[in-house]
Amino acid sequence: MIKNVVLHLNNEQPVVVDLFELPNAVDLGVRCTNMRTLDGKRPVFIDDIRAVFFFPYLHVRFVEIPPKSLIGTALEVPVEVAVVAGPAPSADESADEEDLEIDEDFLRRIREA
Repeated sequence: MIKNVVLHLNNEQPVVVDLFELPNAVDLGVRCTNMRTLDGKRPVFIDDIRAVFFFPYLHVRFVEIPPKSLIGTALEVPVEVAVVAGPAPSADESADEEDLEIDEDFLRRIREA
């Protein structure tokens, strides 16, 4: 069981479900249970959240499986924390920053005006 998977349906708000198995290329749809909204409430269009639901792929935009949902399953993958940084400043940009100095005379004229 893969818990807390976000199922994005066409023209609907996403719902959180528990999958019985990962979707496969030969499947006709997604089979799940324990359906709830993102805030944990029962969606208005179902009677019992514990029922088994089948959504044909025609109605599914995509399935979002957070890495923490795979913890404790055979599909568990190590999650590495990536540090995302912008591009390194070029030599011209570094030189421009060094050339910036506060013009005290200019600041004095602004204060006097």
